[in-house]
Amino acid sequence: MGPRLLPLPARRGAPLLGAALLAGVLLVAARAHADQDRDGAESCRACRGLADSFSRGLERTEHEGFGGGNTAWEEEKLAKYQHSETRLLEVLEGVCAPSDFTCHQLLEQSEEHVEQWWFHERQQHPDFFQWLCMDRLALCCPPGTYGPDCRPCAGGPRQPCSGNGRCDGDGTRRGTGLCVCSPGYGGPFCAECGDGYYEASRNKSHLVCAECYRACGRCTGPEDSSCLRCKRGWVLHEHRCIDIDECGTEMAHCRANQFCVNTEGSYECRGQAETAPRLALAAWALDRLAARNATRATGGTEPSAWMWMSVPAPRSRCARGHRRCARTRRAATAASAPVATSGRMGTVWRTSPLMPHRRASSTT
Repeated sequence: MGPRLLPLPARRGAPLLGAALLAGVLLVAARAHADQDRDGAESCRACRGLADSFSRGLERTEHEGFGGGNTAWEEEKLAKYQHSETRLLEVLEGVCAPSDFTCHQLLEQSEEHVEQWWFHERQQHPDFFQWLCMDRLALCCPPGTYGPDCRPCAGGPRQPCSGNGRCDGDGTRRGTGLCVCSPGYGGPFCAECGDGYYEASRNKSHLVCAECYRACGRCTGPEDSSCLRCKRGWVLHEHRCIDIDECGTEMAHCRANQFCVNTEGSYECRGQAETAPRLALAAWALDRLAARNATRATGGTEPSAWMWMSVPAPRSRCARGHRRCARTRRAATAASAPVATSGRMGTVWRTSPLMPHRRASSTT
């Protein structure tokens, strides 16, 4: 018999690597789809802005071309000007703002379409926005529709999302057509009240939702006694939401050096873990202040070599105009935060064993 080929051992990291690659591909695809939707909406918005500006230019130049005096001559001249290339150029000069690069780029791309509409399609298609942005460039859709084929939005094109939200991609060639409901509304067509809201009024075409009592997740009215379901941290009792005391149950999870404080709908852990960072910051600030003052008091000596403290001094030596400062050779055994001296306080500096001896001196 020939040699047997043994199967290679499976690599443990292969499934994980494949899953990671798949997740990366899906993430990139999702981002690309989102970028396309955003670009599609911006393109439609730019085309709409161009069309609106073009229409305003037509209104501005509608009565130009009058010379005055001869009515027959004015009517003949005006009729020629209304459909002339001169008027078209005057309108196009003011369509885009000087700094609007997107508008200028779109106008350059649409120049032939604009001329065709002006000279040939204007009478049959008076709506310039629909003719250019919807029919020719295919950048926009009629209101209440979305997508490449301008399909109806959820809830219908007449009243998308029941008037209580917006249709994703409404009026553009992008989007999903799904409803993004306004706060307080829910459901696939935004025809229901969302969590924390109730029906205040409803008819065949409109729904008005109002907010429930703050602890209610679902309710039938604004009162605290009309709850059907409670939010997290509350428990329902006879149609009322009662706050749960997490500190009195095993629901609270605090550290050993903390204590529990019950709040409405939740709880807080307070104690050493909460105040330790503040205490550390305060200690650091006091230490820096003490080092700076010690440096000033010693005339620039290394701050770590001088530790100082404020101690009471006899009243007779601290009278106004007579203050006494004494330096000693004793090593300081402790240092405290600086305390501002007053008329009843004297300051004593104690040297560190690392510092050379300094002669005692006094100032009167």
